[in-house]
Amino acid sequence: MVSFILRILGNAIALYAASWFVQGFSFAGGIKEYAIAGIVLGLLNMIARPVLKLISMPVIILTLGLFTIVINALLLWTVDYIFEFITISDIMALVWATIVIGIVNMVVSALTKAVD
Repeated sequence: MVSFILRILGNAIALYAASWFVQGFSFAGGIKEYAIAGIVLGLLNMIARPVLKLISMPVIILTLGLFTIVINALLLWTVDYIFEFITISDIMALVWATIVIGIVNMVVSALTKAVD
C-alpha cells in the first residue's frame, strides 16, 4: 500500500516535471488535479501496461525495448483524453512528456527502493 502511494506521488511529480520542461504539455490545475491524474496514471500503469506489454512482446523484442515508449505514450494520451485539465498539443510534446515522466518515475522508484 505504501509503495502504491509513493507511485502516485511519483506520478504527480512526474506530471509536474513534464508540464514544467515540455513545451506543448500543459497542466491547468492544482495539487488536487495532480493527485487525481497521478492516481489514474498509476492505475493504468498497474492494470493496462502489463497487458499491453504482453500483447506487444514480439514488437518490443524487435525494437529492443523502444516500443515501451509507445506504450507509455499511449497511457499518457489516455490520461489526456480522460481529463480536460491536461493538454498535449502535438505528438512531439507527447513523446517528450513520456520520456520526462519515465525518467522521473525511474528516479522516484530508485529512491523508494533505497529507502526500503
